[in-house]
Parts: sequence; structure tokens; C-alpha cells
Amino acid sequence: MNTLDKNNMVNIINDEILQYLQKYCGKEMYEPIQYSIKAGGKRFRPMIMLLMCEALCGTYKEAIPFAVAIECIHTYSLIHDDLPSMDNDELRRGLPTCHIQFDEATAILAGDGLLNLAFEIMLDKLEKDFEKKYLKAINCIAIASGTKGMIKGQALDIKAEGKKINEKELFDIYENKTGKLILASIKCGAIIGGANDEQIKIIENMAYKLGIAFQIQDDILDIEGDQDKIGKPINSDLKNDKSTYISIFGLEKAKKDYNILSSQVLEDLEKLNLKDKYIYSYIEKLINRKN
Repeated sequence: MNTLDKNNMVNIINDEILQYLQKYCGKEMYEPIQYSIKAGGKRFRPMIMLLMCEALCGTYKEAIPFAVAIECIHTYSLIHDDLPSMDNDELRRGLPTCHIQFDEATAILAGDGLLNLAFEIMLDKLEKDFEKKYLKAINCIAIASGTKGMIKGQALDIKAEGKKINEKELFDIYENKTGKLILASIKCGAIIGGANDEQIKIIENMAYKLGIAFQIQDDILDIEGDQDKIGKPINSDLKNDKSTYISIFGLEKAKKDYNILSSQVLEDLEKLNLKDKYIYSYIEKLINRKN
């Protein structure tokens, strides 16, 4: 069936991810990689990719390998982010982090393995069905997850620890560390779904705002969230002496700006004139998340 079962999206994505792992992952690293992938999560990056693709062309099937790849990359980034040399977190999604469950060396290799698996999966799709849009999607994900995207954001984040940074520096961290992979998720779904240039521009603008809003909400949840719901210790940013939207602007302004950005995201979505409206309600639920 080509139409996405909206009531069963998480299960569909989880099944696809595990099928791809069974096919592509070597047995030596399967256990820690499967453990980290199966730890859960909202799967919102692959979801918004599949939903955007289907909203534009009526089917999500072509985007599945890329959706699996984006979740592999996201999970690798979390494994490495939790390491003792980075945030030194012991819980992720309510479970022991990969380096706690196994050991630090295994966690590093699991992260490395997931990154490579992501590109193996995408390139295999390209080899079997060579289309320019797939090449564009792979390039989009490579840039978003590399030294001009997510890794850049992580490097800036580490550099800023223990220092007072300004608004521009903070937004640079948020845009790259969180926003670029969100952008890649939505944009790749649009590329594969056949979006025109005007739609791509709207999506890029919308995804930037969504990425910033998502990170501000993370900052708010780090202060006000329920540890059992968010699956990791609260006040971890404070513990690691990190600059956040709240530490710079205060909680009240963070909430206000979050609401403004969230409204703008939904307004941008309306401009796309998509036939399938489910993506609107999904992103609205994402914006109003509590974990």
C-alpha cells in the first residue's frame, strides 16, 4: 500500500528501520546499534520526510530509504552526544545510554557504524534506481549532517560551554546542531515528492523556524519537563554549564518566542497548498509536545 497509515506511522517506521538493519548491519555491531535504535524516540524526522513526500506526490514509498537513513544519522549523533567526552549523559529515552549499557569504545563504533549505514542504504537505492532527485537528497543529508551542519553545531556548542555567548552565536548553534537535520528531513521529502523551486524556498524558511523552535522547546523542557516523560535527566544543560535560550533571555521570553516561531511555521505550511493536510496536524502536535 502506497498511502501512509497515519494511525500507525511510528510502527511502520520502526519496522522499516529494523528490516534495513537486518539487511545492512554487520553482526559484530548489530547488538549495540539495534539497542540504540530500539530505545525509541518520536521518529519525527523520518515522519515529516515521509509525510511531506506523500503530501506532494501521493506516495511515501520512494522516501523510505532516506527516512531510515536520517534516523540512523540522528541516533548516531545522540550516541556520540552522550559520551563522557561530550555531555556525559547516563540516560537516553529512559534507558542507559549506549556507553553505559556497553562501553565507551563500543558506543563510538556504534555511532560510526550508523553514520556509514545511512549512506550505504541511500547509495544502494541510488544504484538500483538512478534518479537525480535521489542524488540531490543524499547531498542534502550529507551537508546537513556534516561539518557545515550538525557537526558544526556540535563543535560550536562545545566551544561555548562555560562562556557567555550572544544571540547570534546561540542561533548559529541551534540552526546547525538541531535545525539542519530537520531541514534535511523536510527538504528531502519535498525533493523526492517533486516539489518546485518556490515550494523548496518556503520549506527551507519554515524548517529553519521549526528547528529553532524545537531547540527552544528542548531548553524549556530541560527546566520544566518531567524526567519520566522526556527520558533523560532535567537540568542537564545547567549541569554542563551550557548557554541556552533560557540562560540568555529568560524563561518567559523563551516561551513567548517559541509561540511566535511555532505560529510562523504553521503559516508557512499553509503557503505550500498541499493536498494532504495531515502534515499540518502532525507538525502542530510536534510543536505542542511535552517530551
